[in-house]
Amino acid sequence: MKTNANEHIVVGIATAGRRDVLDKMLWQLTLQHKLPDRVIICPANDHDFDESIISKLPYPIEVVRGARGLCAQRNLILKKISNGGLVVFFDDDFYPAGDFLEKTISCFLASPDFVAMTGIVIMDGALGPGIEHDEALRILNSDSECTDLTPSTIYNVYGCNMAFRVSNIQNSNAAFDENLPLYSWLEDIDFSRLMSAEGAIGQSRSLRGVHLATKRGRTSGVRFGYSQIANPIYLAKKGTFAWSRAFSQMCRNMAANLARCVNPEPWVDRRGRLKGNLAAISDLIRGRLHPRRILDVS
Repeated sequence: MKTNANEHIVVGIATAGRRDVLDKMLWQLTLQHKLPDRVIICPANDHDFDESIISKLPYPIEVVRGARGLCAQRNLILKKISNGGLVVFFDDDFYPAGDFLEKTISCFLASPDFVAMTGIVIMDGALGPGIEHDEALRILNSDSECTDLTPSTIYNVYGCNMAFRVSNIQNSNAAFDENLPLYSWLEDIDFSRLMSAEGAIGQSRSLRGVHLATKRGRTSGVRFGYSQIANPIYLAKKGTFAWSRAFSQMCRNMAANLARCVNPEPWVDRRGRLKGNLAAISDLIRGRLHPRRILDVS
């Protein structure tokens, strides 16, 4: 596929507690038909990234460090990008198809009204116990290519794979909300709605990948359960999440935690999540509910 040589594409990866997973993902990026012009990695701690791998990879890597938290780490990455083009945020456990970056460029060139783009997750380990490396490769290798670059308009991109025009981020002064600490649940919705003031948010079926959803490095069940209530309400008050969507999201999560807490899935701390849900509701009644309160619950 012919791409515009003037399109600069940067990959940003915020990571925490999954050093070996990140290493495998970086090797996966070497299979891209169009290599990233730069990869910027922001580890939460020094031991989260093995810098000895840098000299072995065929693309430039820059490492930035700061406070732990997905939003804070992504903002540090954004501060390092000043030359326009595109930025693609991948989770450290997302394996993109080999043509992902090449087609990302093509999608944006073909759809100038779109400011953000996300792809199709062929298989999402977040819906189960997670996907192992070899299984993810099997899924990618057996997937069929999609050549339709036309995106559909959606409400928000999916945080494990999301691409933006850098110029639109800079024009709008958009930033990931650091009031959503640690795992920063729903940060993708918040950022998408901020960017929607600049143009359309899209999903392209030609952009494909597998989300392993590795369970290591995740927020505790109690803290995540608190976020399931606190974050939707916070974003609804902020105006970046429709109240109807927020209410539906909270009801679904609480219902799932309550229904499965007696016989939970081995990979989900349902009782911890329900405990966090109830703690958030208690804080809501007391008038002190806030996403940053997860730093005080355990």
